[in-house]
Amino acid sequence: MPGSTNEGHRGRLREKFSKASLEGFHDYEVIELLLTFAIPRRDVKPIAKELIRKFKGLRGVFDASLEELCSVKGVGESAAILLAVLKEMAGAYLREQMTGARPIKSPDDVLDFLSETLGHGREGGDGGGERLIAIYLNSKNEILGAESLHEGPLKTFSASPRKVMEKAFAFNARSIIFAHSSPGAKGPSDSERRLARDLEDAAALIDILVHDYIFSGKGTRFSAREAGWLKAEAKT
Repeated sequence: MPGSTNEGHRGRLREKFSKASLEGFHDYEVIELLLTFAIPRRDVKPIAKELIRKFKGLRGVFDASLEELCSVKGVGESAAILLAVLKEMAGAYLREQMTGARPIKSPDDVLDFLSETLGHGREGGDGGGERLIAIYLNSKNEILGAESLHEGPLKTFSASPRKVMEKAFAFNARSIIFAHSSPGAKGPSDSERRLARDLEDAAALIDILVHDYIFSGKGTRFSAREAGWLKAEAKT
């Protein structure tokens, strides 16, 4: 019977996860497994494959809005909310994990943190494209949280420095480190130097220090602090 066959497949997916977590899962199987908890008694593999195809991977699926998710045939409100909630829960988990982490003392500490916590490689990011990340610190340079400010070519970054600084208030941050990951790039551009200075100037207006602006690309790591791009002295 179709129903029995479908339940058997669902059971095998869950057993596979129980034995080895997501090891060996295709991207569509990750979504398929999640959908089994929101869509009963239905073959959800075609829906999962369509989500991966339309949004070009797991990141695209989890970044999609509820409206965008529901535009895919077979995805109802419950399934869309499940996917959205999981992304928010993952973000909350990472923020909690980061709280009270070891103090950041050098650009290498930043790259290690990004690699360990957000999956970025030390050279050139996580392989998924360019990202600009803000790391928020307390007065002891301990990490309060981190978030992605932009994904894609930095030239399309549209948020004003003032808007970026407003995010720091949510973390009650005393200082910020910006990290730009650009796979394949050999170094930062002149426009990036202007962006680093603009961010520093905006932060100074509200008594927040920009400790550094770090670029990681193809086999290279660049620190705006070490290069003298930033004019303020780092507080101790």
